[in-house]
Amino acid sequence: MNRGSKAYYLLIGFFCFFIFQGIGQNQKKADSLALIYAADSLSGSKKMELLRQLAYHETKDLDLSLSYAEELIGLATKDSNFRYQQRGFIQKGNTLRMKGDLQLALDAFFKSVEIARETGFLAGEGFGLTTVADTYSEQGDSKNAEFYYEKGIAILRQTNDSVSLATALLNAGDEYSKNGKYDLALRNFEESGDIFKLSNFLIGTAYNKGNIGMVLARQGKHDEATSSITEAVEMLEDLEDYYAISDYYTYMSDIYAERKDWRRAFSFAEQSLNMAIQRGLKEQVSASSLKLSEIYEALGNQTKALEYYKTHIKYRDSVINLETVRKMADQQMDFEVSQKQIEVNLLEKEAEIQALESKRQRNIILGTIVALVLISLLLVGLYRRNQFIKKTKAIIELEKNRSDNLLLNILPEETAQELKDKGKVEAKRFESVTVLFTDFKGFTQFAENLPPEELVKSIDYYYSKFDEIVGKHGLEKIKTVGDAYMCAGGLPFPSDDHPQKMIMAAQEMLEFVKFSKDDDPEGQTRFDVRIGINTGPVVAGVVGTKKFAYDIWGDTVNVASRMETSSEPGKINISEYTYKLVKNDFECEFRGKFKVKNHGKLNMYFVKGIQA
Repeated sequence: MNRGSKAYYLLIGFFCFFIFQGIGQNQKKADSLALIYAADSLSGSKKMELLRQLAYHETKDLDLSLSYAEELIGLATKDSNFRYQQRGFIQKGNTLRMKGDLQLALDAFFKSVEIARETGFLAGEGFGLTTVADTYSEQGDSKNAEFYYEKGIAILRQTNDSVSLATALLNAGDEYSKNGKYDLALRNFEESGDIFKLSNFLIGTAYNKGNIGMVLARQGKHDEATSSITEAVEMLEDLEDYYAISDYYTYMSDIYAERKDWRRAFSFAEQSLNMAIQRGLKEQVSASSLKLSEIYEALGNQTKALEYYKTHIKYRDSVINLETVRKMADQQMDFEVSQKQIEVNLLEKEAEIQALESKRQRNIILGTIVALVLISLLLVGLYRRNQFIKKTKAIIELEKNRSDNLLLNILPEETAQELKDKGKVEAKRFESVTVLFTDFKGFTQFAENLPPEELVKSIDYYYSKFDEIVGKHGLEKIKTVGDAYMCAGGLPFPSDDHPQKMIMAAQEMLEFVKFSKDDDPEGQTRFDVRIGINTGPVVAGVVGTKKFAYDIWGDTVNVASRMETSSEPGKINISEYTYKLVKNDFECEFRGKFKVKNHGKLNMYFVKGIQA
């Protein structure tokens, strides 16, 4: 098997980085965000972030994704917002790669690197270099691919962007594997897998398992390869990542073809082709068509083999024809340079046969003209450079003042001060934190039927009160995700009574929701709410590089989310660990054991009220 694949970048990208840390592209999110986009109620950086998310998550309609990226670039350029301008080119390149327009994708990625380098955005520069490497890999240019991977990884190691570093290691490992450097590939996969696991980054874990399966397949370890790739596909189906699934299906076909199991080889190749056609993935259409051609040829059906081989050639040429044009342009440039050299040689020969006096006079005149031109160019250059420096200083000062004014509204005071003092924020582990999630019952159905303005107004009605309650009890709001609200107690300053404070806050939230349904003077849409709470250790820190966001990670957060999912409208569902901390303060009802994904069955309790 000599095919190469590339687990494409996530983008990293950064409302996903701000809010959906560890979650990959998701068409359902794109559909939800499209409602907000249709309302046309956002402006400035908020609208830019919405466009970045839409371009990132929209995988069903790649032309629509590309239009979102173009709109983001235009808006960011108009507002001189260089970070979002850089992110816009990243998203544009990603979409063009998925469409198979590799040369245009390279142009976009190189532009993102240029912007990041000019503005001192180290993480963006490293990330952009690795996307360049990905694209060269897809073109079959292994030398450039390995060169840019090494450059990008070296820069990302200087940053706190562990997810981008792990993704770069994963993709570089795939390139090494394609070139037969299996030991180096597996070392990259091992390091990236450790980072993904620590970050609970599911899509990265899926790619890692799939690429390990590819290496094992190339080494002839078919059973281990099948197991690893099958596990990766199951994870990617949950994440709706069809680009990678199509690629892995083709590899599954390779494995069974090696075993002469033509029925299974055909089944996987056909699944890969159907998915690639449905999603408009040119490279995968080419690869899966070639595999079906090989299978039919092995089975002696030359007619079908030729039919699929023609399809392979058609789509292969649509992907690589731009590279051919580039090579022809290089040849033309070489020719023009050689012609110029011939002209210079002729002039030199002519000069040698001229009279010494004539040559001296000509050189004097020519030297004078050249000197005047150079002096003029130098003066113009110095003037433009001075104007550029003035303009750049003014822009930097404006952005610095704006950042200082907004920073305390985005991050906790201690975290904001650390960011200003050190230029970065180290992630911190808190051994005991209580995490709360809320969710509105039937929100999705209401969202489909309500005008966007009314929907946003209703959600803001609840979230504004929730913010007030959280602040009253000394808790920390983390984020909102659609109709879900998340907060935590016990950070950034540890405390002993955060479980009790959280339950009191949750009770106030329930009371407010009940009151708003019974007494609704504004006639707005009202919902029932489910609440889930869990207590345990978390890691907290700042994510993103443009719009900073304080976020938390860990199994405690996942279990708290499951507590909310397993709750009932109007109820507060808590985990056993939280129950042990508050059982002397609140009356609780044992619900029994409930199955929780990746945790088996867990004991759960409803909070009834304060202990008498």
